[in-house]
Amino acid sequence: MSGLLAYGRMAQAHWREHCPRLVRELEQQGRLQEALLEAQERTATELDLLIRDLRQQGLDPTQAHDRAWELVRERYILLPAETT
Repeated sequence: MSGLLAYGRMAQAHWREHCPRLVRELEQQGRLQEALLEAQERTATELDLLIRDLRQQGLDPTQAHDRAWELVRERYILLPAETT
């Protein structure tokens, strides 16, 4: 993936609001864009795999997507808020 898509933009907005130290560190290292792209790619890959697994377990497409999204989103995009 060459640029930020929806997941990458969502991660960027969330990280800037809830993980400012992480963003600052990544920016200082020149790695913010790389980290966002990695979060985006991992999210898309795992989401796809989970949807397929859940579909095989009998969930309809919407149920499979929603369940997979719930499981994946906090791994890479909606990181826990930093404590002050």
